[in-house]
Amino acid sequence: MAVVSITIEQENAGERIDKALSSIQEDWSRSQIASWITDGIVKVNGESVKAKYKVKEGDVIEVDVPEAEPLEVIPEDLNLEIVYEDSDVLVVNKPKGMVVHPAPGHMTGTLVNGLMYHCKDLSGINGVLRPGIVHRIDKDTSGLLMVAKNDHAHHSLVEQLVNKTVTRKYTALVHGHIAHDKGTIDAPIARDPKDRQKQAVVDNGKHAVTHFQVTERLGNYTLVECRLETGRTHQIRVHMNYIGFPLVGDPKYGPKKTIDFGGQVLHAGVLGFIHPTSKEYLEFEVPLPDDFEALLEQLRQNQ
Repeated sequence: MAVVSITIEQENAGERIDKALSSIQEDWSRSQIASWITDGIVKVNGESVKAKYKVKEGDVIEVDVPEAEPLEVIPEDLNLEIVYEDSDVLVVNKPKGMVVHPAPGHMTGTLVNGLMYHCKDLSGINGVLRPGIVHRIDKDTSGLLMVAKNDHAHHSLVEQLVNKTVTRKYTALVHGHIAHDKGTIDAPIARDPKDRQKQAVVDNGKHAVTHFQVTERLGNYTLVECRLETGRTHQIRVHMNYIGFPLVGDPKYGPKKTIDFGGQVLHAGVLGFIHPTSKEYLEFEVPLPDDFEALLEQLRQNQ
């Protein structure tokens, strides 16, 4: 077992322990946490509690996380587009429709399956199902991801994400005409209390900041470049919807009447970070996918 220690901060104070832990550790479900509490492997300040216990700011929670049953990740030749690679890091351009890492019931066709085929030296910090994965983008979002090939690189890249020094720029097509040329959305994000499958702007959520700039206005649509200052789950999708300009094609946060694009029209086009060993700043850019460009051209012709 691996012991995970969590100190409760003000934003989660007053919540049931299962809700608080699932909010802090997004990979843990409430039912899984409730089972661990019943098994006695969750301690609050050294004492066992019930699932209905409401956490307090400063509570120290220790969880003896059981070892996951070993699952084999099958290497697959997925013809990945590798943008950059050396002995420490790899940058890949993920296509729309590809899941980043395997999960029970979905063990093939993911980016990790392709990475395992491409190279054997990936960091093991995130375990067998997520080797080398430092950050994620959604299945239907295309674009750049950085991958760590050893633990030294993994620690460095994660630290840069925490310190907000990684450059991440996305191109998004949104519903509506944004009149102003640029703006900043500073609104906390957490699980939607009304729908646990979604994220939402919530008063006691995690700090989240998105900067955006208009690049083109296309009638009832606007093309924007979004720069992430933080990296919360679904951040751009939640933030743009929050200010009234949901992403085109977004099945989760967009309007029911939208363009059928097979998912949100969102592309992670620019990625920059400091190399873990050389300390040189590296920045990469990939063009919009063909289907994204084709949609924009169609909208231009319809004006």
